[in-house]
Amino acid sequence: MNQRNGGAPTPKALLSVDEHPDTHVAVVTFSRGRNNYLDHDLVDRIAGTIEKLPERGVRAVVLRTTSRHFCGGADFAPRSSGAPPRGNIAGVVPRLFRLPIPVVAAVGGAAVGGGLGLALTADFRVCTPSSYFLANFTRLGINEGFGLSLSLPRLIGPQRAAEMLYTARRVNGEEAVCWGLGDRLAQPSDLDEAAYALAADIAASAPAAVAVSRAALRAELTSGIEDALRAEMEQQRRLMESEDFREGVRAWGQRRPPVFRGAVS
Repeated sequence: MNQRNGGAPTPKALLSVDEHPDTHVAVVTFSRGRNNYLDHDLVDRIAGTIEKLPERGVRAVVLRTTSRHFCGGADFAPRSSGAPPRGNIAGVVPRLFRLPIPVVAAVGGAAVGGGLGLALTADFRVCTPSSYFLANFTRLGINEGFGLSLSLPRLIGPQRAAEMLYTARRVNGEEAVCWGLGDRLAQPSDLDEAAYALAADIAASAPAAVAVSRAALRAELTSGIEDALRAEMEQQRRLMESEDFREGVRAWGQRRPPVFRGAVS
């Protein structure tokens, strides 16, 4: 699994909200095909939906999917309408880091590339033994995006972040919890229930007090995300002109190991 670079257009994303007034929790479910590839529209809709929930009395959110994988990465293929992709995902990512209430991501299956980035915008991640987290950018000949240069080392430390980014190592759910990449481990059949229970625990606390603590704990993320994204995008634009990037994309499409030459235009 990887960022999607071509082929048939991905179906339009489906997004639904199930509110639970008794617990002040909302469950936001997104689905965009089997692998849940991200595009600007989906990220914008997720952010816009959650931003409006506090005015309805919601204090915590579960972000989940009905697809096989939490998210397989960014989608650069045409939209189903035939129109080109609208906007740049990086332009809306800061909104995910600044959502007004805590988010618990229920990570079933894979969180790859931009999907890993999406998972790390959440306050907590609940995963399963069969879940896996993968920063596959360098095997495509490109550097990380989605703010991962900031969010990943902040969460698991610079050494483990370096290992994930340099080697594209796949981290399974059990190891992710040991590293701090995941927060709770559940069996696949219990994933949604475990994520909901954590969100309900959060929502049972005084919301104003949670907001103050959360603002302090996430200050580095919310203040530094634009600079991180800007630096990531600048280097991505440069590397996308390289032969190594072209080789990485070819190799992925042909399902073979890439052979990198190290040349940058």
